[in-house]
Amino acid sequence: MPRSIWKGAISFGLVSIPVKLYTATDSKDIAFRQIHDDECQARIRQLRWCPVHDREVPYNEIVRGYEYTKDRYVLLEEEDFDALPLPSKHTINLDAFVDGGEIDPIYYERSYYLEPDEAGAKPFALLMRALQEKGLVAIAKIAIRNKEQLCALRPQDGALTLETMYLADEIREAPGEVEWQDVAVSAPELAMAQTLIEMLHKPFAPEGYHDDYREALQQVINAKLEGIAVEEAAPAETPKVIDLMAALRASIEAAQGTSATAPAAEAEEPEAERKPSRRRAKAS
Repeated sequence: MPRSIWKGAISFGLVSIPVKLYTATDSKDIAFRQIHDDECQARIRQLRWCPVHDREVPYNEIVRGYEYTKDRYVLLEEEDFDALPLPSKHTINLDAFVDGGEIDPIYYERSYYLEPDEAGAKPFALLMRALQEKGLVAIAKIAIRNKEQLCALRPQDGALTLETMYLADEIREAPGEVEWQDVAVSAPELAMAQTLIEMLHKPFAPEGYHDDYREALQQVINAKLEGIAVEEAAPAETPKVIDLMAALRASIEAAQGTSATAPAAEAEEPEAERKPSRRRAKAS
């Protein structure tokens, strides 16, 4: 288990559970260094440079500043952050329990695991069982990494996860007009699209997905180490959709593994084409 990044307590009602917080995810991206081309292959240094003193600045001389007007700053030290009057610095106060399906995934930011201290084992188990049997998600706030964030707590595979969340004013509106709302869709087209979706409907199995880009990149790195030329893959051809019904029919046949025409293709074109209802405007 990695080192905990936060220690405090979960609180709901008068129940307090001492816990530790751990990161739940680990990036597997291939890391690169910035190198001075083939001439010397020296690693580039990123200098913290002060233009006034014309020298590199060590970390112990760096402070954080808020620019309240052009080139004028309020300087903050660690003591200022420690003195913030926020209960969420030390306590995750569960003030609401909601249906997880009501939370749009766009609000989720990052995942963590919560682990109880030995003294909090029983109230932790009580909270876990109550959440599981009620099928609800706990909502709270937590101050972490110099920021207070909304968060959701939910049981998952025997662990209690904490998902940090964006606030409503941090979610951007969708850009421009959503033109698809005004596009007419016929009943046969909709029926065939739904047939294709239903044929591809299956339980979500994340272990079945892999980072093909990372694997291909590792192959290129290994090939260059061995002095082997790498042949570039030909770009996939994107078919031009001229007849939408024909494209849907071919997609269904490919999914079926047969040339049989799907029943939905035989539906007659209605006189009045259907339009999807307009999406409900997002609350500001």
